Amino acid sequence: MNRPAPKRFIAGAICPRCSAMDRIRSWESNGVRYRECVSCDFFEQLPLEDNDLPQELDTRVERHEEKPAADDFQPVRILDPGKR
Repeated sequence: MNRPAPKRFIAGAICPRCSAMDRIRSWESNGVRYRECVSCDFFEQLPLEDNDLPQELDTRVERHEEKPAADDFQPVRILDPGKR
């Protein structure tokens, strides 16, 4: 049994019809994103596209950077604060 997706309010969103702030709620169902205003009768359907789906966040574990060559390193000289 499929449970309907929860309707969530979008913080800071402004209704395109009545210009009320924080009155838009959004949800997804069967590949369609829905938006509606709880203050007026605004309602919109938007098809979900592949680029709308959440992407994996870039983390230091997931980065695919080339490792620097050994000659890219520079020696560090540590100074003793007691000696002047």
